[in-house]
Amino acid sequence: MEFRHLGRSGMLVSEISYGNWITHGSQVEEEAATACVRAALDSGITTFDTADVYAGTRAEAVLGRALKGERREGLEIFTKVYWPTGEGPNDRGLSRKHIMESINGSLRRLQTDYVDLYQAHRYDYATPLEETMEAFADIVHSGKAHYIGVSEWKASQIREAHALARELKIRLVSSQPQYSMLWRVIESEVIPTCEELGIGQIVWSPMAQGVLTGKYQPGQPPPAGSRATDEKSGAAMIARWMTDEVLGTVQRLQPLAEQAGLTMGQLAIAWVLQNPNVSSAIVGASRPEQVYDNVKAAGVKLDAALLKAIDEVLDPITERDPAKTDSPKQRP
Repeated sequence: MEFRHLGRSGMLVSEISYGNWITHGSQVEEEAATACVRAALDSGITTFDTADVYAGTRAEAVLGRALKGERREGLEIFTKVYWPTGEGPNDRGLSRKHIMESINGSLRRLQTDYVDLYQAHRYDYATPLEETMEAFADIVHSGKAHYIGVSEWKASQIREAHALARELKIRLVSSQPQYSMLWRVIESEVIPTCEELGIGQIVWSPMAQGVLTGKYQPGQPPPAGSRATDEKSGAAMIARWMTDEVLGTVQRLQPLAEQAGLTMGQLAIAWVLQNPNVSSAIVGASRPEQVYDNVKAAGVKLDAALLKAIDEVLDPITERDPAKTDSPKQRP
């Protein structure tokens, strides 16, 4: 496993991190989830990403139990706040009330005294940003989190939050956006802004919900049990890529992956890691062998000719329009 600094912070994270959106607490049984966490640890992954909303708070609890007994100082545990975790009107958003109550719930479920990174899961247009950042500052100053980050924020929002963080003497060090060969909307504004401010990307869905593994074939129904067939596990998100044009184009990556000595999934993960602003790529798994396969992308260097060839194949179907980053098909 290779390690990178999270933005310009002093904290190192594993190039590949393990995330439990969709899987833990819902898609797979706890025994399988624990086996995947063990595989991640065995593979050298030290960075684990979750959120209070995943599986209605159950994902945090599953991860907490799976990591119990591990040396806490040897892990980087990340979680998030914003989406509803209850029925009340204050059980959502980035108000001081919800943030302060949510961090306590997350720490309890994760069975830890602190998280290494606490992230705003979306931007809250209904709450003054100053209120949100002051709450985050109190959490950092109290020792309940070391750093703060954001997820799916626009460049202008990141810039404003970073300025407030500096005033409050806390470190905004990360952005967690969707990023893959097919979804490159962060390249135009978010990445340049983050490079300027010293903020690193922790990217999710580097394999485009499995589309870039090549398992979905044009003209054929999706494999039984795959994400494309599960309405509860992101089928709506993957729908935009489930066309013969996209799937046929993706199949043309197979000889390029073989040329690099990689599977198509490993090529997709390695591709996002070529961007120097990417600190870590999040992978999920329902089986341990998926983890062992994915981590082989760590440390892989793709040469310029291969990167150019990938662009030539995918350019007609690559999404680069920043106006579409707020698509309702994105994850919760």
